[in-house]
Amino acid sequence: MLPPRERWEHRRIPVWTGRGAQGLALFYLSLVVLIPVAALATHAFAHGVGAWWSALTQRESLSALRLTIATAAAGALINTVAGTATAWVLVRDRFVGQSVLNALIDLPFALPTVVAGVTFYTLYGPHSPFHVNMTGTWIGITVAIAFVTLPFNVRAVQPLLESRSFHAEAAAATLGASSARVFRTITLPALAPAILTGAGLAFARALGEYGSVVFISNNLPYRSQVASSYVYSLATSGQVDAAAAVSTGLLVVALVVLASVNIAARRVARSQ
Repeated sequence: MLPPRERWEHRRIPVWTGRGAQGLALFYLSLVVLIPVAALATHAFAHGVGAWWSALTQRESLSALRLTIATAAAGALINTVAGTATAWVLVRDRFVGQSVLNALIDLPFALPTVVAGVTFYTLYGPHSPFHVNMTGTWIGITVAIAFVTLPFNVRAVQPLLESRSFHAEAAAATLGASSARVFRTITLPALAPAILTGAGLAFARALGEYGSVVFISNNLPYRSQVASSYVYSLATSGQVDAAAAVSTGLLVVALVVLASVNIAARRVARSQ
C-alpha cells in the first residue's frame, strides 16, 4: 500500500479542474493583456500602416526612441554587474543588516515611481545638496532607470545562487585555480541564463518608465525627452493614434528583446 503522500500524487486530477484553470488563466490574460494590446493596435493602425510608420518615424519620435533605448540599455548593463554582485553578497556573505538590505532590494517595486522621480530631482536637480545637477541629461535618466530596475537583476540571480552547491568551484580551487579563473570559467557560465533573464526584464521595464524620469529629464524635445513622455504629450494634445503608434514601437522592441534573451538563455543553459 502506498504511503499517504504517494497515494495523493498518484491520484487522477479531475479533467474539469485543469480545464477550469486553463479557462480562468485565458480569461484573465485576455482581460488584462490581449484586449488592451488589441485596442492599442487598433488605434495605432486606424489610418493604415503608412500613417503608423509616419508617426513612428517623426524626427521627435525617433529622437525619443533612441534616447529611451540607449538609457534603458545603459541601466540594464549597470544593473547586470551591480545586481549580480548584490545577489552574490546576499547569498554568500553574512553581515549585520543583511536582512534589511535584502528587504530594501524590493523597495523600487513598492515605492511609487513618481516618488522616486521627485527624490532624484531633489538630490540631483538644480538645488542639489551635493551640487550635482543631472536634470536634462542622459546620465540622470540612466540613474533613475537603474534604481527602478535593480530588483529584476538581483531577484533573477539570487535564487540560482542559493540553489548552487559550489562543489565544482571548491574542486577547482583545490586544484590550484585562482578565484578569478574559477568565477570566469565555472560560476559565471552557470549564472549566465539568470543574468540574461534579469537584464532582459530590466531593459523591457525601462523602455516604458515614466514616473522616475519625468522630473529629472526635463522632457526637452530632441535632448532629454524619453518615449514615455513623448507618448504622454501626444495623448494629451489629442493625437491618440500617434501616441498608440509610438507605444506599439516600444512594445515591439520589448517583445523582440525578451524573445531574444529567452532564446539565448535557453541555449546557454543547454550548452552546460
